[in-house]
Amino acid sequence: MHSLTRDGSVAQTALPPGTARRVLTYARPFRAVIAAFLTLVVIDALFVVATPLLLARLVDRGVIPGDKALVIELASIIAVIAVLDAGVSVFSRWYSARIGEGLIYHLRTQVFGHVLRQPIAFFTRAQTGALVSRVNNDVIGAQQAFTSVLSSVVSNIVSLTLIVAAMLALSWQLTLAALALVPFFLLPARWMGRRLAALAHEQMNLNAEMGSRMTERFNVGGALLVKLFGDPEREDREYADRAARVRDIGIKIAMNRTILFIALTFIASLATAMVYGFGGVMAIDKTLTVGTLIALATLLARLYGPLTTLSNVRVDVMTALVSFTRVFEILDLTPAIRQAPNAQPLPGGALGVDFDQVDFRYPGADQASLKSLETTVSGDRSAGAVVLREVTFSAAPGELVALVGPSGAGKTTITNLVARLYDPSSGTIRLQGMDLRDATLASVTGAVGVVTQESHLFHDTIRANLLFAAPEATEEQIHAALEAAQIGGLVAGLPNGLDTVVGDRGYRLSGGEKQRLAIARLLLKGPGLLVLDEATAHLDSESELMVQRALDTALAGRTALVIAHRLSTVRRADQILVVDGGRIVERGRHHELLAAGGLYADLYRTQFSEADAPVAG
Repeated sequence: MHSLTRDGSVAQTALPPGTARRVLTYARPFRAVIAAFLTLVVIDALFVVATPLLLARLVDRGVIPGDKALVIELASIIAVIAVLDAGVSVFSRWYSARIGEGLIYHLRTQVFGHVLRQPIAFFTRAQTGALVSRVNNDVIGAQQAFTSVLSSVVSNIVSLTLIVAAMLALSWQLTLAALALVPFFLLPARWMGRRLAALAHEQMNLNAEMGSRMTERFNVGGALLVKLFGDPEREDREYADRAARVRDIGIKIAMNRTILFIALTFIASLATAMVYGFGGVMAIDKTLTVGTLIALATLLARLYGPLTTLSNVRVDVMTALVSFTRVFEILDLTPAIRQAPNAQPLPGGALGVDFDQVDFRYPGADQASLKSLETTVSGDRSAGAVVLREVTFSAAPGELVALVGPSGAGKTTITNLVARLYDPSSGTIRLQGMDLRDATLASVTGAVGVVTQESHLFHDTIRANLLFAAPEATEEQIHAALEAAQIGGLVAGLPNGLDTVVGDRGYRLSGGEKQRLAIARLLLKGPGLLVLDEATAHLDSESELMVQRALDTALAGRTALVIAHRLSTVRRADQILVVDGGRIVERGRHHELLAAGGLYADLYRTQFSEADAPVAG
C-alpha cells in the first residue's frame, strides 16, 4: 500500500547522466553487507514457497493415507522453517539497518560539513526549512534505495518467480486461470494508486505549509511580531483553516485506501473461490490432490502482493534516485572559500593588515546558491555590482583603525573580507605579510575575532556558548573572561550560573548582556585581530558604557578594525578611513580630517557630535 502513495510523475524525471553510477559508489563500503543481506532476502523468498509445498505433501502423503509419522515429520520441518524464517528476518533486518543507517550517517555528515563550508551568500539566499528538509528527508529517501527498494525488488522478483514456477508445476490449468485475473487486480491498484499519490502529495504540501507557519510563529522573533502587530483570532482562523484542509485530505486518503483494500480483497477472494471451485471439482475427479489444492490456494494468496509492488517498482526506484540527485545538488556546490593546497598557519599575536588594490563584488545567485533552496527566485542571478574599488590601506600590529562613512559605503564588506567570509574579486589582503588565501582556514578563524551589532547565541547554556569559541578553556579562564567582559557578577548571580540556558538566539538576555557575553567568548578565543562592526549601535547608554569598557579590555594589545559609532572610538583611532561609494576617499587622524573639511567633517557634524551629545533632562 505504501508504494501506491508514491508520486508517479517522478518516474518521468530526467536524471543527470551518471547518477546511477555515482549512487553505486556509496554501496562500495557496504559490498559484503549488501551481499549477505541479499542472500538472506533470497532465502526468505525460498521459505515463502517451501511451506505451501510441504503442506501439500503433508496432506496428500500423511493426512489422507493416515501416516502419522510422516505428518509429525513434515509438521516438524514446517515448524523448523518457521523458526529459521524468523531468524532470517531478524538478521535481514539487522543487515538492512546497518546498511541504511550507515548510509544515512555518511550522507548526513558529508552534507552537513559541506553546507557549513558554503559562503555566507549561500545562507542569505537559501530557505532554512528547505535546506534542513534536504539534509533530513532527501537523505532518508536516498537511504531507501539500498534498503527498502533494493530488498523489495530482489525479494519480490525471486518470490514471484518461485511462486509462479511452483504453481505451474502443481497445476498449469489453475495457474493460468489465476493469472488471467491479474489485470483485474492491478488495474484498480494503478488507478487508485495515482489518486492516492496525488492526495498524499497535497497532504505533504499542506503539512509543510502548517509546519512553516508554526516555525515562523513559534520562534521568539515571530512570536514577538504576532503579539505586537497580529490578531490572535485571525491567527487562530487561518491556522484552523489549514488544519481543516489537512483533516479533510486525511479523511479522503483513509477512505480511498479502504476502498482500494476492499477492492483488492474482493478480487483476491474471487480468485481464491475460483481456485477452490475448479480445484475442488478436479480433486473430486481425482485429477488433482487435496494437498495440491491447498498449496495452490496458499501460493495464490502470496502472488498478488509481489505483483502489485513490482508494478510500481519504477516509481520507487526513481523516487530514491531523485532523492540522491537532490543531495548531490548540494554536494556539487563548490565552496567559494577554499584552503590552498600548501596553506600555512598565520603567526600568533597582534597582526598587521594590508589591503592592496582590493576590488570586490558579491557573487551571483548561480555562484552561491541553488534555485531549489530559495523561496523566491529572482530573474537576474548574475554577480552583483562592484562594492569595493581599489581599496588600499595598512594597519600596523596593535593599531586601532576606524572605518567611517555613510550607510552602504562598503565598511562591513571590508571587515567581511578580513575575516575571509569572502575573497576579493581582485587585489590582495595580507595579515602579517601573508596573503590571506595562503593561510589555513583554521588559523584565519583563530586569528580574527568579530563582534557584530547583534551577536548570536545558541539556544544552550552560557557555558556552552562560551566554549564554542574555545572548547579547551578551563573554568578559571571562563570566569576571567566574564570578569573582563563586565558580566561576571551577573552570571554569578544567576540561579544556575554558567549552566543558565540563554534561550533562542539569546532572547532571555538583554542586548547589552548578549554583547558582553559575545565579548567574553571573543576573549576566550584570544584573536590577534579584532573586528568590531558597530558593536554598541543599538544599546542604551548604560549598556553601551559597560560594553565599551569590555571592548577596551578586548582591544588591549590587539590590532583592531572598528566600524565607528562613538566619537571616543574615532578620536583615539591611530588611523581613520573614510569610506564612500566603495572607495577610501579620506584617511588620517581625527584632527587632520576635521581640518581638511571634507566628508569626515560633515559626518562628524551630523553623526558623531549628535551621538555623543549629552541627553537633556
